[in-house]
Amino acid sequence: MSVADAEPHFVFGVQAGVANSLISLDEQNIIFPFGNNAVCFNIEEKCQQFIPATQKSQGMLALAVSGNRRYLAVSERGEKGTVTVYDLQEKNRKRHVLSVEDVPVQEFVSVAFSHDSEYLIGQSGAPHWTLFCWTLQKPTVIATIKTGALSNPIYQVSFSPEDNTRICVCGHGVFKLLHHTVGELKPSKIKKLDNVEFHNFLSHAWVSESQVILGTDTGQLLAFESGVLCWEANVITKPSMLDSESREKQEEAVAVQLPRVTVITAYSKGFACSAGPGMVCLFERTQDGDNYRKTREIRIPSDTRCHDPSQAERQEIISMCISPTEATLSTSTDLGQLYCINLIDTEMSKVKEGGPAQFEFLTHAFHWSTITSLSTCVLKPLIATSSRDLSVRVWNFKTNILELYKGFAEEPLSVALHPSGLSLLVVFVERVTWMNLLIDDFRIFKEFSMKGCAECVFSNGGHMFAAVIRKTIHIYSTTTFENILDLADQSTMARSILWSEDDRMLVSCGLDGVIYTWDTHSGQLASECAHKSCKYTNFSISPDSSTIFAVGTDCTLKEIQDNQILTEVPANTVTYTALALSRQGAVLFCGTTAGSVTVMRCPLGKPKTLFEFQGHAGPITKMVVTFDDQFLLTISEDGSLLIWKIIWNRYGLMWDRKMCYLEEILITKADLERKNNTMQELNTRVQVLNIENQFQLRRKDMEHQRKFKGMTVKFTQHIESLENSNKDLVAEKEQLELDHKALMKEVMEEHTRERKLSQEYVSSRVLELKSQREVDEVKQELRRTEESHRRETDELTGGYESKLKEILLKLQQCEDESQQQRGEYELMIQMIEHDADKEILDLR
Repeated sequence: MSVADAEPHFVFGVQAGVANSLISLDEQNIIFPFGNNAVCFNIEEKCQQFIPATQKSQGMLALAVSGNRRYLAVSERGEKGTVTVYDLQEKNRKRHVLSVEDVPVQEFVSVAFSHDSEYLIGQSGAPHWTLFCWTLQKPTVIATIKTGALSNPIYQVSFSPEDNTRICVCGHGVFKLLHHTVGELKPSKIKKLDNVEFHNFLSHAWVSESQVILGTDTGQLLAFESGVLCWEANVITKPSMLDSESREKQEEAVAVQLPRVTVITAYSKGFACSAGPGMVCLFERTQDGDNYRKTREIRIPSDTRCHDPSQAERQEIISMCISPTEATLSTSTDLGQLYCINLIDTEMSKVKEGGPAQFEFLTHAFHWSTITSLSTCVLKPLIATSSRDLSVRVWNFKTNILELYKGFAEEPLSVALHPSGLSLLVVFVERVTWMNLLIDDFRIFKEFSMKGCAECVFSNGGHMFAAVIRKTIHIYSTTTFENILDLADQSTMARSILWSEDDRMLVSCGLDGVIYTWDTHSGQLASECAHKSCKYTNFSISPDSSTIFAVGTDCTLKEIQDNQILTEVPANTVTYTALALSRQGAVLFCGTTAGSVTVMRCPLGKPKTLFEFQGHAGPITKMVVTFDDQFLLTISEDGSLLIWKIIWNRYGLMWDRKMCYLEEILITKADLERKNNTMQELNTRVQVLNIENQFQLRRKDMEHQRKFKGMTVKFTQHIESLENSNKDLVAEKEQLELDHKALMKEVMEEHTRERKLSQEYVSSRVLELKSQREVDEVKQELRRTEESHRRETDELTGGYESKLKEILLKLQQCEDESQQQRGEYELMIQMIEHDADKEILDLR
């Protein structure tokens, strides 16, 4: 159990190099990667929710969201590459952790959900370049196919938005449409595209169930319908009605760098795509629905506060998303900046403006290079940072906004905020500059010539500041700006310096492995602790100045008292890079090379378990705890500033100091006089305008009175005329009523007569129909009788004929029998006669 928790609260920065690094959940929430976290940023409420990656993750590579925006997939690099699926509706609970067992895959460079969230695909990186397909009901690999090679890397994979059996894969010399069947991925044939291997397909997007748009590194856009090339265009707009010089410059710029189409996003009207550095083009379907036309260009504006304003325009857009209602387009760049634009306003401004629309910052302008220094103050909730991007920025950790931002012609090496929060020291190579923080700018107050200064720090009381120049620490008064002390007994340049809480001591450490403690009143070296085998990189002092906590190159945390090392805590698999002690001195926060924060109780023991909290993607370079012990501030080589919320009351440690911060700001006398003069001029102008308005009102009142009188007379006459006309109309109406009554009487009589005739006609017609019906019935009865008679006659005739035939047949039979009997009789007579003759002969 840790003594306190450090939870990521708010981050100023975005991690570049993550595929599909910007996801719009709804109109208010956007997800982007930071360090080992996915951050859900609420644009309206200005708050963030962190979704941590797995504990041993080596960094994020790709993000994907399901079609119903419920599930988030995060690809992470590691000894075994994984894709973690989070349920965003159940407090970001991990639903699945997908990996591959048979193949040693260390990373998935692109992932995508099917539209019904039933399947998820992941494209592995080098050297295998294999596409894996998982089913999310049972998180197992159901199909694989090799898609790329060492010379043909894959950049993006995706499902069709309406068909979970269609998959698109694009890369360097690779464009494949795959068909997913049960347990198998089969490639489909691509038609009308020659020399695929010579195209570098950087991105693609499905615009319908069967049509996909691809973008190349030469600015080409290709549309394929079911694998057949159906449309081709280029994002480069050829100069037309321009003068010759502008046309030549544009042609030269195009020749130098072709616009890379690094990302494409589809929406209902068509699609949006990047078109080289700092520009997005909107394409809409034509009326025939077969082609697309460019309708709008949107550019990243120059940054006037930066030393090189055109630096912003040269950013490469690496990710893009459109909100569900298609009201907002958001982008992220290779310099870690977030921009957005309202598409509805863009549509409305098409006619009004001739030039391209411009993005605005989604949040604030972040550092785009390593942050080198960090400082905070006491009386204001401000944070000052300096960076290798040649800028100094002041942030507010209460409101989570960027207060001030200024670019310089040279790199600011270090920065220090005065405890009052009204002044700032900025260290340059040749000088140290004292600047006052105004409402909207840094104003140089004094410059100190300090060549080779590496760091400066204000005392806790703000009455002194220390500056490190080579092997000497110079202490200056902030009231007289005089050099009051020089501390010069060090063997090497101090790497880090800290004031004790009462400002009576100044402690420094360097790469010589020695920690020096100085008396700031006498300027004498009070003590030194040498440990030559370790080069100290950072340290912290307890509130009573009795204990020093230090880290260095030997990967251990040391607790030092009276120049003796009391405790050493090893850092296991990471290296400690920075330390910060709470104001109470009860908790020590340690930053690591992995970008995480380890929390330990003070005084140090030998903890059985080190509690590590994930944060940055790069080594933490400096840490500071705010004066109210509520927030931990960390900066990293990844160019981000992270505000951690310190959770005390979870384990019985309570710290509820209520801080009252100053709301006052500084303003110069010249600015104040200018503002007062401006206010006076505006007040005078308001008075003059009031007098002019009163005069105009009186003049208009008089004019209105005159017009009112004229209109009154006019309308009175008109009313009288209308009354007379009304009387005539009433008399005419009465006469018309009499005529109408007489006419109605005649009409009623005529109608009565016609009604009687109609009734008689109806009765006659009814009788006629009845008679006709009776005649028809009689005819039908007669026909039935005749038919019955004919049928009976036929039956009788047939019966008698059959009987006659039977009688004739019997008669014939009788005749035949009679003839046969006659023959037999005659034969018998003959035989008798023969017998008689024979007997007679015998008798003779």
